[in-house]
Parts: sequence; C-alpha cells; structure tokens
Amino acid sequence: MNTRHFYIDGRWTDPVDATELDVIDPSTEQAIATISLGGTVDTDAAVAAAAKAFDTWSVSPKHERLALMRRILELYSARSDEMGETISREMGAPIAMSRSAQAGSGTSHIRAFIDALEGFEFETELRADTPHDRILYEPIGVCALITPWNWPMNQIALKVMPALATGCTMVLKPSELSPLSAMLFADILHEAGVPPGVFNLVNGDGAGVGTRLSGHPDVAMVSFTGSSRAGIQISKNAADTLKRVSLELGGKGANIVFADAPEKAVAQGVARCFGNTGQSCNAPTRMLVERPRYEAAVEQARAAAESTVVGPASRDGRHIGPLVSRAQFDKVQGLIEQGIERDGARLVAGGLGRPDGLQEGYFVRPTVFADCTHDMTIMREEIFGPVLSMMPFDTEEEAVRIANDTEYGLTNYVQTCDGEKANRVARRLRSGMVDMNGRARSAGAPFGGYKRSGNGREGGTWGMEEFLEVKAVGGWVAEAD
Repeated sequence: MNTRHFYIDGRWTDPVDATELDVIDPSTEQAIATISLGGTVDTDAAVAAAAKAFDTWSVSPKHERLALMRRILELYSARSDEMGETISREMGAPIAMSRSAQAGSGTSHIRAFIDALEGFEFETELRADTPHDRILYEPIGVCALITPWNWPMNQIALKVMPALATGCTMVLKPSELSPLSAMLFADILHEAGVPPGVFNLVNGDGAGVGTRLSGHPDVAMVSFTGSSRAGIQISKNAADTLKRVSLELGGKGANIVFADAPEKAVAQGVARCFGNTGQSCNAPTRMLVERPRYEAAVEQARAAAESTVVGPASRDGRHIGPLVSRAQFDKVQGLIEQGIERDGARLVAGGLGRPDGLQEGYFVRPTVFADCTHDMTIMREEIFGPVLSMMPFDTEEEAVRIANDTEYGLTNYVQTCDGEKANRVARRLRSGMVDMNGRARSAGAPFGGYKRSGNGREGGTWGMEEFLEVKAVGGWVAEAD
C-alpha cells in the first residue's frame, strides 16, 4: 500500500494536486511514513466519484448492505492486531491498549451498526389509522466524513458504517496525524467489495481538503469530529450550501464525587482522566468532591497520578504513552504552566517537563491540581492531556451548578451509593451523556453533546438517522388495495 496514494472510485490513485507530509511516531519523534496532502482537484475527483455512485448505492437493498457490512466485520477482525499496531505507531497509544481499545472500538461499532440496521425499517406507517400515509427514510446523499487523530478507528467506524448502512456515499478525510489506520481501513473495505465510488479517501489538512469538502456544492452532509473551534469554521463554510452539519466536538467533563461514593471512585476517576494520555473528548477532567471527603480524595488522586507509568507506545503493559504531536505537547505544557503560575492552583502531582528517563518523544507528567476555582483556565479549557483539576463543593445544588458552568456539555460523571440522588443529579446535568459509578453506556447508545460539544449523535439508530432524510407520503397505495 503506497501511503502517498488516495483511494478514489474503487482504486488507489496517484494524487494530482498534492504536497508531502511525514507521519511522526510520537514516542520517538521520527518519521514512519510519508503521505500526500490533497488539494482541490483530488477532492473534487473523490466527490464526483461518490456522486456518480450514489444513484445505484442509494437504492441498494438492505440485505445487500448487511452482507457487505458482515464481510467488512470479518476482514476487520482478521486484521485487528495489525490495526492496533498501526494506530499505536501513528498516534502513540500503548500497544496493548491500542490493540484492545483503539482497534477494538472499530470491531464494536461495526457489529453494533449491523445490529442496528437489522432492526431498522426504512418505510413505516405514520399511524395505525393512516393506511395511506408512509414515512420514508432515505439517504441524504454524498457525505464528507472528517475524523480526528485521538481515536482514529472509533470515529471512522462511527461515520463510515452508518453511511454505508443507510445508502449514502462518502469521502473520508482522516486526520493527517493518524492517516495510516484510515488507509488500512480503506484496504479492508476494498477487499470486502465496497462498490467503486461508494467509499473514497483523500488525505489532507483542514485548511485544504477539509475546507473544500465542507463547502462543496455536491456534498449533502458533513460529519465532523474535532475541536469546537474547527467545528465552528466548518459550520460557517457549509452555510452557503445549506448542507447538514453533524458535529462531535470537545468536552470538559465534571466528575462529581459525593461523600458516600464508593472507595475506588477517585482512583477510577483519575485513571479515566489519564486514559489515552488524556486525549479523549469525554475525559472526566474536572473532579468535584464533596468537602468531607475532599482532602482524602486529593491524597488519593496524588497517589494515583504518581503510580501512573509513562512509557513508549511500543512497550507492552498498562501505562500511558506520549501525546500525539509537538503542537499538542506545547499546548499541554502551556496550560500546566498556566495552572501553576497564573491560576494559582495547588500542584499536587506532576508538573512541567517530561517524566524522568524520557528525553525524546512527546511525553508529559501525569498532573493533578487541587484547590481550583471554576473560573480558572485549567477548569474551563479543554487541555487534552493527562491533567486533572480538583475542587470541593458543599451541596448537591452547588455541585450541579459548577458542573453545568461550562461552555461544553459532552459527558459528566456521578459517584454516589445513593441511587435516588444519582438519578436526580443525572437529570439536571446539561450534557449529552452521564456515566455513574463507573458503569459505561452500552453499545449502540447515542454519543454526542450539548452546547459547544456539538449538535449530532453517533452510534446505534441515532447514528444512522443522522445520515437520513425523512419523506412523508400521502396517498400511498397499500398492498391490500
């Protein structure tokens, strides 16, 4: 597989309008591959191929799409370890975690969309008493799928599979920081027999391919995952063509730890915050602790941070790896400095610089700040690194108010042994998702947020509906007639 190629109209093609970019292993800061960044000509060719394929694929029968998706699952599962190794090298997830969670998320989502499609009806009655009305769900058209580097296959599967399932055609622009896993996925789709033009891939950056796709007159929908800043720019660029824009953006999740929370709640919260080196939009990066338990919780968080091992992605074991890039490393270092020097928070663990013994690579020290106030930058800005900010609260009302006092609304967390209180707080939190007492949401649950965290939902039937138009028909001739 030539990493300088694009996948357009069912084959790997040479770029027409491209520049080269090295893919960097964040553990070593060394180049591991070179890709092409496409331009307008390459992007237009991919959109044209998708538009041509739409007429046929949009009316393909459901059973054919299901058979194709099952074939993709079979081939993906066979190459899952290869996918994990690819992701580990390109974005720095430790190899064990990359094989299980990073690559495994693709398997899970493909399987979940097969289940969702099996039970989905594209034609339904309006009501039992309206036999001559029909509601039709139809594919929206050519879709631009723009995915991030932090969970490459998680986001690619959450966009590509529902687009396939609903009869859409698509152009994927993966992050230029983690493009190799997307190219491997394209190879799997090709082997599975996805018809030419249904799936296309063009590597590029946001300013180039991303801008062209989001403003392209022949693209009916953009599904984007990334920063809130980029989501705003995509929405503005898409406005002139009135296309649908589905956004899964940033977060600044609050983890509310009540005094009666399980003993392991704090350590679990730290581990969840530091997972994937803190590079998850739904990480619980603000820990709010009821005051009677606060000092003990700070000590538990310190111990958890200091016991968190940092090391190269290639090393086997339960540790966290580097950040994805030099730019991300510099950003996180700047925000840690902000917490120390300007915010005046109490540094409990970690701090500036690399961990001992790691002189190269984008490694950072697992960091905990205590005695924060909700107006501090480290409590308000998405850091996207292994940095936890803690503060106390006195009442349930105060905890909810602080948790909701943010521009974001993706995922919040509640820890308490009082089930009635947990449910009550969950209802009041202004976020698209709430996890309680360490229990994750099930496969097929909708993923998405409120406010600056976005406006769409991914996963299950909700994720499929993002790619569908709804048509109401009157005067339908029923079979009995």
